[in-house]
Amino acid sequence: MCADCDRLFAAPGSKADLEEGDRLTPRFGPDGLVTAVTSDAASGELLMVAHMNAEALARTIETGEAWYWSRSRKALWHKGDTSGQIQTVVEMRVDCDQDAIWLKVTVGGDGGSCHTGRRSCFYRAVPTGGAAAETRLVPRDADRLRPAFG
Repeated sequence: MCADCDRLFAAPGSKADLEEGDRLTPRFGPDGLVTAVTSDAASGELLMVAHMNAEALARTIETGEAWYWSRSRKALWHKGDTSGQIQTVVEMRVDCDQDAIWLKVTVGGDGGSCHTGRRSCFYRAVPTGGAAAETRLVPRDADRLRPAFG
């Protein structure tokens, strides 16, 4: 991760400052990451969940485009840099204790957000009311916009 990440954001103060104040003081986990939930700005459709380190969060704020931290690649990731699916941030919110980020975005390219080639990463439903060990996933809005990559 970045060498100066601990200086990108102010440290959280009191609980009242964290929950009611006007300073962005994100609470990164022990792994240096905060969860980022991304939805379509127009429809509200949930597109993906990813993670940000301090550098990804700072770049997102500075550029107005979504940046994430790839846990599998252990690298900074500019969403859409190779696929054309640039996520332009329309609005960014932080939750009450500043340990989760919500991005409302427009998506470039074919409008997809999932590496499987689908619009959303959430293309399978989980039925409830049965035995967990026997649960079978049910496709929902699972049509591919393009072939899978990555």
